[in-house]
Amino acid sequence: MSELKLADLGEGMHEAEVVEWLVKVGDTVKLDQTVVKVETDKAVVEIPSPVAGRVSEIRVHNGQSAKVGDVLVVFDAPASTNGDGAASSSKSMSAIASASQPAQAGPSTAPGRRVLAAPAVRKLAFELGIDLEQVTPSNTNGRVSLEDVRAYSEHLKSASTPPASTTPVPVGTPFMASTTGMQTIPPSTSQSQDERQPLTGLRKRIAEHMERSWRIIPHATAFGEVDASRLVALRNALKPAAEKRGIRLTYMPLLIKLLIPLLKEFPIFNASLDDERREIIYKRSYHIGMATATPDGLLVPVLRNADRLTLLDIAANVDRLIEGAKQRTLTLPEVSGSTFTLNNVGSFGGGTGTPIINHPEVAILAVGRIEDKAIVEQGMVIVRPMMPLALSFDHRLIDGASSGAFLARFKELVENPQQLMLDMV
Repeated sequence: MSELKLADLGEGMHEAEVVEWLVKVGDTVKLDQTVVKVETDKAVVEIPSPVAGRVSEIRVHNGQSAKVGDVLVVFDAPASTNGDGAASSSKSMSAIASASQPAQAGPSTAPGRRVLAAPAVRKLAFELGIDLEQVTPSNTNGRVSLEDVRAYSEHLKSASTPPASTTPVPVGTPFMASTTGMQTIPPSTSQSQDERQPLTGLRKRIAEHMERSWRIIPHATAFGEVDASRLVALRNALKPAAEKRGIRLTYMPLLIKLLIPLLKEFPIFNASLDDERREIIYKRSYHIGMATATPDGLLVPVLRNADRLTLLDIAANVDRLIEGAKQRTLTLPEVSGSTFTLNNVGSFGGGTGTPIINHPEVAILAVGRIEDKAIVEQGMVIVRPMMPLALSFDHRLIDGASSGAFLARFKELVENPQQLMLDMV
C-alpha cells in the first residue's frame, strides 16, 4: 500500500481544495502520472502519482478540502527497493506543475460535491440568479456549459408564465376589471427564497487571506492625488514605439518602474515582519505583486526582479502575468513571494478606497482612474488629469510621517517621470 498525501505547496499553505480527480478507484496509474488537480489560494496545481500501481481508495473527493498531511488517495503498489535495498513506503507529493482551470472528468451528484463548471459559467449563473446544482449538463462528462445555463434560464422564464385558462374562477379568487372584461389575478405559487452557496475554491481562500491580513496587521491608510499630465504624455510618446515591437504599453509598467527607486529609498516599505520571532526582514529583491481581478476572484501575480528589467520587459511580462492570472495558468513562483503590491483599480474604472495589505507585506499602493479635474495653480483654476492614490501600511512598522514622505516622493516621480532615465536598466 502507498499513500499520496497533500504536501505544503508553498508560502505556509495549510489546505487545498480538490477540483478534479483524473483517475477513479480501480484505475492503474504510472509513476509520475497526474492523478488529481487541487486549488490553493494561488493556483490550480497538478499532483502526480508517487508510485505505479492501482487506485484502491480516494479519500478526498471533488469539492472537498484537505489539510497538509491528509491522505488524498491510497494505491495498491508493488513494493520496490531503492539503491539501499529498502522498500519504498508512503510518499507525499513532491513534483507539481501549474494548470489552467480544469475540465472535469465526470458528473458529480453526491451531496456536498462541487458542480463542474468553468468560471465564466459560474459568473453567468450568478448574474442570472441560477443555482448550478439545478442545471442538467448536456455534456457527457457532466460539465455544465454556458448553453446549459442559458437554456435553464429560458426554461424558468417559460415556466413562470401562466398559461391561458378557461377554468371557472373559484369563489373568493381576487379579480380586477380590464377593458375586455374580468381578469383574474393568479395566486402566488412560489415565494422568493434566499440562496445559500458554500464558500469554496479561490473565493474561500481569498476570504481567509483577507481575514488574516486584517486581523494581524493594524492598517492605516494615507490618501493623496497626483497630477498625471506628464505621465500621460510620456505614455502617449512611448506607446507607438512599443506597439511596433508587439508590446502593449499601459500605465502599470510605468508606475512599477517609478516604484523601484522609491522602494530602495524607503526600504521599510519593501519589508515584512516575522510575527513569531518579532524581526523585521528587509528584502533585497524587488518582486512586485499586481492585484488582478479574475472571474474567480482576486489574484496577485508577481513580477519578479522588477529592478533588473527594462520598461519594455516589464510591459511584456505584466501583460503575460495578468492574462495568466485570469486563465489560472500561472506557476506557483508567478503568484507568490511578492515584496510590495501595486493595485491599479483605475484599470476597471475604480477611484479610491482602502486597499488591504497582502500579508506578510507591510504596505500596498492603490492608484485610481486618471480623470480631468479642476485644480488651483498659482491662483488660477485649471484642468489637469488627476490620479488618486491610497497607501495602506502596517502601523507597527510604518508611521504617518514615513507614509506621507513615501507618497510625496511618489507624487514627485509621477509628475516628473522623465527621471526614469536616471534608473534605466
